[in-house]
Amino acid sequence: MFQRGRRASEKPQKMAFMWYIGIITILVADKAWADFKVSNQDLIVHVDSQESFELYLTKNLSEDVSVTIEVQHPDLVSVNTSSIYITKNDTKKKWDILINGRSAGHSIISLNVTPNNVTDYSQAFVRVTIEKSDILYHISTVVGWIYFLAWSVSFYPQIYSNYKRKSVVGLNFDYLSLNLVGFILYALFNCGLYWIPVVELEYFRRYPKGLNPVQVNDIFFALHATFATVITIIQCFIYETGNQRVSTTARIIHGIFVVFILISMILAIVTTIKWLDFLYYCSYVKLSITLIKYVPQAFYNYKRKSTVGWSIGNIFLDFTGGMLSMLQMILNAYNYDDWESIFGDPTKFGLGFFSVAFDIFFIIQHYVLYRVGSQNARSNEILHKQENSYDEDSEAFLKDMCCCGFRSQK
Repeated sequence: MFQRGRRASEKPQKMAFMWYIGIITILVADKAWADFKVSNQDLIVHVDSQESFELYLTKNLSEDVSVTIEVQHPDLVSVNTSSIYITKNDTKKKWDILINGRSAGHSIISLNVTPNNVTDYSQAFVRVTIEKSDILYHISTVVGWIYFLAWSVSFYPQIYSNYKRKSVVGLNFDYLSLNLVGFILYALFNCGLYWIPVVELEYFRRYPKGLNPVQVNDIFFALHATFATVITIIQCFIYETGNQRVSTTARIIHGIFVVFILISMILAIVTTIKWLDFLYYCSYVKLSITLIKYVPQAFYNYKRKSTVGWSIGNIFLDFTGGMLSMLQMILNAYNYDDWESIFGDPTKFGLGFFSVAFDIFFIIQHYVLYRVGSQNARSNEILHKQENSYDEDSEAFLKDMCCCGFRSQK
């Protein structure tokens, strides 16, 4: 009986405690930080022209604050006001900030609020791009779409050539295998950074005022390139291959890449590194593959003294894409006065230049070094001779030995 009465008396106490917690929660929510926001986090301004964005509060302030508007590069862009004082009873919650473009480049406009424990202003920033010419901007956009299409279509001349010849003899398997691994890792990086919320959150924590570098067209290109490479590899199982196989050197390189990726994945699983870092490591492998993947095909052409079976259409499209890619980087560097994007961090430009250099080398191989008259008509004959040259040389050697032996007997 005593225990029953005790339990009965505890019940209203628990209910009162829950009501108390609920009231406190409501009061805390009501007094939660007011957020400073901006209407647009990305703006393009022409030199000697103006644009504006709206700064606003999401709710009333709990106390007076002083807002300082900070400009990363004052020589590139300026604002019409540098500070705003807001009282807690102020009814105004929106302010128009005017931006003046001074010189071409990139800048960030952000806030500094005092005291800093009253509001959340972490998302109140604007990335400003100051450009010299709107015409150059549109030309750069058109150039970007053209090289995107050129690179996307560049896989199909080789696929069509293999289908038409019913043979993949002349296409180096080391190049093909490296291409597949590279595009798979490139697709993994793009899809992970664009579609996986945890990875995207890690990126924005590391670069709070950054912009996700992966766009939809990057994802499409990576997935499409992987698909086209898989189709080409399937052709290798269907059509004539000659004596070709993936070389021991390529197998060792693939083994090194696999070990590196597996170790990186394990480190990410045990949280030694972030998943974002794992994806970056995948992209580094892709970059290294881009540097070496053309070497096996170039050496294979040299060894065979022929480019028969290696589609020159693929090279012309890749060359077009590479040249236009570098042209776009140069146009953007001039328009935004951002030459450091090329010379300060030459990775992207250097890779594009490296690819174009190999394309030029392949064109020289095809039209100068190993030029074959009526190549289309004689291609099957040439390939047959080159792939079986070892057997023919052995047969000729045996015939010579027999002839010599016959003469000596005579």
